[in-house]
Order: sequence, then structure tokens, then C-alpha cells
Amino acid sequence: MNVRRNLLSLAMISLLSVIALASGQGFRLAAAPTNVAVQSPAPAPDFSGVWRHGNLPWFIPPASGPGPVTNLSREKGTGVSDYSSLVGDYKNPILQPWAADVVRRKGELSLAGLVFPNPANTCWPEPVPFLFKHAAMQMLQLPDQIVMLFNENHEVRRVRLNQPHAVEAAPSWHGDAVGHYEGDTLVIDTVGVRTDRPHAMIDLFGTPYTEKLHVSERYRLVDYADAKDAMQRGTKENRRAGGPYNPNYDDKYLQVLFTIEDPGAFTTPWTAVMIYLRDRDEFAEVVCAEGRFGFHNHEGADLPHADKPDF
Repeated sequence: MNVRRNLLSLAMISLLSVIALASGQGFRLAAAPTNVAVQSPAPAPDFSGVWRHGNLPWFIPPASGPGPVTNLSREKGTGVSDYSSLVGDYKNPILQPWAADVVRRKGELSLAGLVFPNPANTCWPEPVPFLFKHAAMQMLQLPDQIVMLFNENHEVRRVRLNQPHAVEAAPSWHGDAVGHYEGDTLVIDTVGVRTDRPHAMIDLFGTPYTEKLHVSERYRLVDYADAKDAMQRGTKENRRAGGPYNPNYDDKYLQVLFTIEDPGAFTTPWTAVMIYLRDRDEFAEVVCAEGRFGFHNHEGADLPHADKPDF
């Protein structure tokens, strides 16, 4: 009896459906509420364009805590780093003994009047973070990557966005760089910087690194109030190759906070900061012009070369 009743009910429902469709009154699904807010991701900050820092050396030490190797040679009068005499402070406690000895020996060469080779003056690709020696950088923000164009020696750095580090990536000149946005901050993480190369150093003082080098960068647009302390420290420490900061500058500043660690070379992680200003002028290209006999009393500087033409 129950089976018959259920079959009869189903037949009635089907009949009513046919009648309703025939009369143009089809069944309608309940409309989705129109007042539900769809939350879209916050737009990424605009880092695009040309940025210039103008410091030599480029790292600004932190206000406190472990910081980069700085120059023991100072200019008379100004007291800033003497760019013509690069004598790194090999007693900086961040350095392991073997790394301190490397820095000490480089400084002795400089004190003797010898310009020791580095990636920049021999036109070799520059490792991260030596790469930031370049005075100007242009950032291109793409959906899946950040591209950094540096104004000297055609250096190009690519940062993959929202991806993990490659598991078995071969070490490369600039390392494996991945990034993501954290609100108004671009975070870049770099590992796998190549060590089997000439002039494996992270700064102008010859500070060495190993395959364990790990560099973290945090990019953020700030106002003068947030940039001034670092700028003042930088003015006291580094030579302003680009001249004094423009007192009429009224744009945003690009603040880059570095955290650098390498258990093979350093005793502890250390930090540094850089401050960039927007450059609205033409992005001038600087081509590296090496001199093969300009170092160590005219001995070869191990520059890139081919024994026979490859074309």
C-alpha cells in the first residue's frame, strides 16, 4: 500500500511540473543574496620604476645589533668610508676566524696600494647581495615574477612569486630567489648562490660566503619620517657617490631591510638596510669595461675570456 501511495505522489508531482512549464510558470531556484560582500585581495604596492641609492659601500648598518663589515679607512675631514682604500673591519664579531682572515688579507692589499679584484671591477656576474652595489635599479612587477634590471654590466635578476624554492636547483650567479607580498611589503628569499667562481664575496671588502648563504629582503615604501634615521646613519658611514640627498625630494622612499645568514662564514645572522629614492630621469646604462692588467702589479685578473672565437 505504501509503495502504491508513493508512486501516486510522484506521478502527481510530475503532472504539476508539466502543467506549470506549459503555462510559463516554471519552478525557480531561490536567488542568491545580493548583499554578500566579496573580499578581493589587497592590491600590491607599486614598486615599479627606477630607484637609486647613491651609497658606496651600499649597506647601512642597523641602529643596533650585528651588522655588516664596515671600512676601517676613513676620509679625512668627512670621516666617511674611504672608497679608495677598502680595508674591512676584520674584527667584526659576525666573522668566523677563516672569514676574518680573508677580509684582513684583502685589507692589507688595499693598504699596500693594490686594487684587489672583485666581481664589479672584473666584469663578472655579481652575487646577491654584492649585486646591490649598483647605484640604480629598475623594478618590473609582473603577475608571476619580479624582474630587477641593474644599470651596470647588464645584470638582470628574476624573482619567482608565490612559489617555493626549487628542491634540486643548481647554484646560480644570483641564486634561487622567490618572493611574496605580506600586506604592503615585498619579501624576497634567496638561497643557492654560486660559490665555485672567481671573487666569491658579498661586499667590497672581500667578505666571503659559502653554499649556506641565505639572504632575506623586505621591500617597503615609506615616508621621510620612516627613512630619515637610516639615511642619517648612511650619510655618516658611506661615501655619497651620488651627492647629498635631494632636500626637495617629495616622493616615497624604498626601504630594503636585509637579514643575512651563513653558518659557514658568519657567527650569527646580521642585518643591514638600504634606502632608495625614485629616479624620474633617464635610466642610463653603464657598460663594464674591464682592464685585464689593472690588478696585482699587472698580473691577470682572471677575467671572462675564450681561448678561441665561439662564432
